[in-house]
Amino acid sequence: MTVAVLGASGATGRHVVSTALQRGHHVVALTRRAGTFAPEEGLDEVTWPEVTDVPALTRALPGTNVVISALGGADKGPTTVCTEGIRSAVTAMKAAGVTRLVAVSAHGVLETHDRSLYSLAVWANVAERMHDKETMERLITASGLQWTIARPPKLSDHQRIGKYRAGTDLPIRMWTSVGRADLAAFLVDEAETPQYTHACPRVVR
Repeated sequence: MTVAVLGASGATGRHVVSTALQRGHHVVALTRRAGTFAPEEGLDEVTWPEVTDVPALTRALPGTNVVISALGGADKGPTTVCTEGIRSAVTAMKAAGVTRLVAVSAHGVLETHDRSLYSLAVWANVAERMHDKETMERLITASGLQWTIARPPKLSDHQRIGKYRAGTDLPIRMWTSVGRADLAAFLVDEAETPQYTHACPRVVR
């Protein structure tokens, strides 16, 4: 496949790029700055400095089979990176004839924004990012695309353990987490063989 990765230079995005390349896919990595990745066979790096730049993204997508979004906003303060990035992606994908989107969101948004200890804690610490994810999700579900929204709990930088669990009703506790490398494996798995089209699976260790 040809896989376009939004947020390719981020902590999760880099794992998505490397995982897709290891599996023999062609990767179009969208980055803010040129030269983020070392040259590698199968990798095309495309500069996308502003997430609102729809024409630049549209030019990068023809021939792409699937878009994987690993966009993320600032840790503190207001952010709209996910919302604006996905708004641009939906428009660009439709213009380029790409129908499959796999996006990273977070457990605790929308219907999972409940009174659980996990949800209360995450909203107390990163509410602005959660608001951004909620707005992003509404754009995705209204897009008419073939979408999957991954909702991981806390992300860690642990080395890949080579397995994960995914499901729409997995219990999420205060200590539940998933490594970014294993989340990336799920995202590429879902791109290769869709199991959760029009669904929001939780992905955990």
